[in-house]
Amino acid sequence: MTDTLDTHDLNAARASIVRHSRSLFERGLATGSSGNVSIRMDDDSILITPTNVSLGDLNPLRLAHLDSAGNRLGGEAPSKEAFLHRALYAARPTARGIVHLHATYSAAVSCMDGLDPAQCLPPLTAYFVMKIGRLPLIPYHRPGDAALADTIVDLAADHAALLLANHGPIVAGTSLEQALYAIEELEETAKLYLMLRGSPTRPLDGAQIANLHAVFGPASQR
Repeated sequence: MTDTLDTHDLNAARASIVRHSRSLFERGLATGSSGNVSIRMDDDSILITPTNVSLGDLNPLRLAHLDSAGNRLGGEAPSKEAFLHRALYAARPTARGIVHLHATYSAAVSCMDGLDPAQCLPPLTAYFVMKIGRLPLIPYHRPGDAALADTIVDLAADHAALLLANHGPIVAGTSLEQALYAIEELEETAKLYLMLRGSPTRPLDGAQIANLHAVFGPASQR
């Protein structure tokens, strides 16, 4: 099959993925060949980073292009976690960009015992509440385990960000830029959480969170 999208739109999406992925790599948020980034096009096809390729060294023409059923339309073989992106897109019709990282601090939190599975990071800052909201913890699955998709679908309709146990975060947004901003906020909050362990903290209370929702809307709707 050949691409049916407008060439300019597809090329712009390719350029966006390459630019933002390189930024993640250069700032140490993605190491080696870890992490994957995607954009959903207007025809519901998905442009996603290839398997076993560094986010800092992407070729725009080699990005995998998949139809909505996961069949490859062009480019190299997709990330083995492409099914996670497809599951999130299926659960969130407004999502247009997804980022999955193994970033240090959020991955560290994902390995901790005793986390609240309904909210594994506390609302330490207004920006965490605004961009992430509640962060559920997904039980451990081996990388590439397709069963993980079912668990994600069950939660993703109400949560744009999820933390995969012993793995790392995955975040959807109404644009790739929004997903990037949110996952970076998640990583910074995980860093704060680890820095503050053992110290008295003052997370935002219910009234403060409700006020943020009233002014900015719930993060799950963005």
